[in-house]
Amino acid sequence: MSEHHTGPLETGAPMNYEEHEKTYDQFIAGTKYGTAVMVALLVGMAAGFFTTAGFFGGLVVFVVLSVIGIIVLR
Repeated sequence: MSEHHTGPLETGAPMNYEEHEKTYDQFIAGTKYGTAVMVALLVGMAAGFFTTAGFFGGLVVFVVLSVIGIIVLR
């Protein structure tokens, strides 16, 4: 633990920063669209369970909100 190293800090393979940026952008996009779909699902479930819309009404609300959310987030 008390050794003093004077070699290079990076001893592994060189980093591919372009690939890291692509992965990060995909993660952010997945999180953004996934959150929009989950919110639409919760609103659709609430419409289906707590109103007189029923299953198909909740399904319609879910699909419409999902499409609107994806269009708005682009």
